[in-house]
Amino acid sequence: MRLLLVTGLIHKKVTLMAHIDYFFATISPFTYLAGTGLEEIAQKHGATIAYKPMDLMTVFSRTGGVSPKDRHISRIELRAQELPRQAKKRKLPLNLQPAFFPVNMAPSSYAVIAASTYGDGDLGALVHGFTRAVWAEQKDISQPEVIADCLKAAGFDPSLGDKDMIGSAEQYAKNTEDAVAAGVFGAPFYITDKDQRFWGQDRLEDLGLVLSGAL
Repeated sequence: MRLLLVTGLIHKKVTLMAHIDYFFATISPFTYLAGTGLEEIAQKHGATIAYKPMDLMTVFSRTGGVSPKDRHISRIELRAQELPRQAKKRKLPLNLQPAFFPVNMAPSSYAVIAASTYGDGDLGALVHGFTRAVWAEQKDISQPEVIADCLKAAGFDPSLGDKDMIGSAEQYAKNTEDAVAAGVFGAPFYITDKDQRFWGQDRLEDLGLVLSGAL
């Protein structure tokens, strides 16, 4: 979208950047399988990203979903087939039964929030690092040392995991409420500034097409 500004005889074209609200969970396998695809799309189209880790179990309960273990057997069986297929397609290692799943996602989510507020590293790499730790590296992302390692690997100060935890907890709760209000019901979930919504890593291509104006 282009906006023409006129001041006297001076005409300037200003390109308004697209924006994406990215709702995700640090224990979500499909967030892991998204890799850094969102960041690549955003860079290509000059879009900004707001990283919004949320309490996925709460979102499920508020929007008619259930946790994976409580789903109908037909959905459990399909998930067991789909995850390895998608991992192979994206050339990502995957443990279908991680040593630490489910696990408390709040501490890692707080770290993402603190990193986005106070840090200057790579948020996309941080999110992928947490999900990879669960689904490929058999690590417990609720533990401080794992959180510190993921922060450091993404270019952040490892101590950010303990910074302003009250503020991060409040933002985490707000993200969860915002997710439900915005129509989010799973992860990963992407919403553009024009309220175009995309659920799942397999919709990233469509997100890119919308940002380009092709859809």
